[in-house]
Amino acid sequence: MFSYVSIEERIPASHPLRRIRKLADQALDRLNPTLCELYASEGRPSVPPEQLLLASLLQAFYGIRSERLLLEQLHYNLLFRWFVGLSPDDPIWHPTTFTKNRERLLNEEVMGRLPGEVDGGTGGQTAAQRRALLGGWHPAAGLGIPCLAGAN
Repeated sequence: MFSYVSIEERIPASHPLRRIRKLADQALDRLNPTLCELYASEGRPSVPPEQLLLASLLQAFYGIRSERLLLEQLHYNLLFRWFVGLSPDDPIWHPTTFTKNRERLLNEEVMGRLPGEVDGGTGGQTAAQRRALLGGWHPAAGLGIPCLAGAN
């Protein structure tokens, strides 16, 4: 497949994931020293920790039930590919590779620091101000997924 339109141009400027990606990129920049330590110097290439974190955010935002379904979405959904940092031609990881890397790389320490880093990138904004940043958008609303207030 060849396209004259880049994946960046296909994502509307007003899409809420653009704002979330900006916050996530700022948080990942602050987590970079920790993430650099997670890269193996030998052995088979692993899934980059930054991409694991971004894919995990998509899974949480969109209520995707399993990693297998998440990777299926990453296979054909250009919005998801853009958010995670994959080009349309990049191969998608095998589900077991993704799961093993997530278990190995994204321990509680790293995953636990992400919300604090996102808060640190919002300039001290309150939760209400961050919600306003998203413009009332809820990711599941566009997928036909019921949104239950207070659901666990």
